[in-house]
Amino acid sequence: MVLNELGARITKALAAVQNSDTIDEKVLEACLKEICTALLQADVNVKIVMGLREGVRKRVNNDKGAGHDKRKVVETAVIAELCSMLDSGVKDEKKQRELTRNKPNVVMFVGLQGSGKTTTCSKYGTFYKKKGYKPALVCADTFRAGAFDQLKQNATKTQIPFYGSYKETDPAVIAQQGVDKFKEEKKDMIIVDTSGRHKQEEALFEEMRQVATAVKPDLVIFVMDGSIGQAAFDQAKAFRDSVEVGAVILTKMDGHAKGGGALSAVSATKSPIIFLGTGEHMDEFEKFDTKTFVGRLLGRGDWRGFVEKIQDAVPEEDMQQELMDTIQKGNFTMRILYEQLGNILKMGPMGQMMSMIPGFSNSGLFTKGRENESQARIRKFMTLMDSMTEKELDENNIKVLQETSRIERIARGAGRHPHDMLELLEEYKRLRQLIVGALQGLLKQMDASGMK
Repeated sequence: MVLNELGARITKALAAVQNSDTIDEKVLEACLKEICTALLQADVNVKIVMGLREGVRKRVNNDKGAGHDKRKVVETAVIAELCSMLDSGVKDEKKQRELTRNKPNVVMFVGLQGSGKTTTCSKYGTFYKKKGYKPALVCADTFRAGAFDQLKQNATKTQIPFYGSYKETDPAVIAQQGVDKFKEEKKDMIIVDTSGRHKQEEALFEEMRQVATAVKPDLVIFVMDGSIGQAAFDQAKAFRDSVEVGAVILTKMDGHAKGGGALSAVSATKSPIIFLGTGEHMDEFEKFDTKTFVGRLLGRGDWRGFVEKIQDAVPEEDMQQELMDTIQKGNFTMRILYEQLGNILKMGPMGQMMSMIPGFSNSGLFTKGRENESQARIRKFMTLMDSMTEKELDENNIKVLQETSRIERIARGAGRHPHDMLELLEEYKRLRQLIVGALQGLLKQMDASGMK
């Protein structure tokens, strides 16, 4: 999860409020001081921070409801203001984010050189390929040496068709040829990578306009380096004023201290952020949603995102439904735990996955910054479960699995110490309570909203 330190400090400030006997002006001031200091150190613009501070005060002071828990009021106010700070406020944001399958969607990527634009094109294509789209990549970057080679390498690795030219020097011509080719081949996600520059200059903007005129994109995405902090405001505004930018992707957000500044600055330009790049690998790419991002920032998790990841790892709808139905009934066996731990190892970066599950970030199963150790621990547990019988894997009564002779036999069969088996049983009990309770609540929400 990006901005771990910022999230930890805000969570700590809110915890101090929860632990206070009475919520008076002094407690509120201490909470706001800690939160604002953390935001400023994350390079959030001072005016935005002061606006959040006043917004929280206003919400708290305006809440006159008799019997309202003041602690909850403060927490709700802080979360609401954080969401407001990161929200672009674009009314048709959902429409801009969603493209239509089985029709040629042309998506044009723009940005400065060094922002990670070419890699992001491949990540974007890979993301939608998992959703059932048929992506293709077009390299219209004739300015940077090696741009076509980089795109070709990424496309080959992700098995996405690509187009480019070593001879043609006009980017608009290449873009037009590539788009026409892939439209004929019935591709429904045609991604056009354009040239970047070292700085904002008229030559770059003119070239962008020419390419846009040639391919008539359905969506223009501006890719920006998230490590520049609040300087993102001027950059995003310059691009938005020069070309019809429909959305923004922030890259290099893997724990960078200035990421908060970039997020808030881009939102201030009223440009919707749709994805965050959190590393160099293709699966280090997260869909951005304000409420779920704030929830994960504060350790509340993102069950909907986790379910989507399960759907990517377990594509068969019958298997997904069977799993949900089983957990909804309160049946969470060792077999289910084994399968889901296996899915977690397949679903992408451990940090990204665990931040989606409330309680996992504080679990001994996952240690921030020590993902290799966490993966080894998961594999140790899976080895122990490999030593269980079919009946034990499907056993719902934890007391049966706690029998001393059974613990010793399973540990011996796995080549582990009995203490390892006891450790697995403790983790199983904790996760069963956590996951069953949380998913039952999630499924009720999905039923209520017609999303199931």
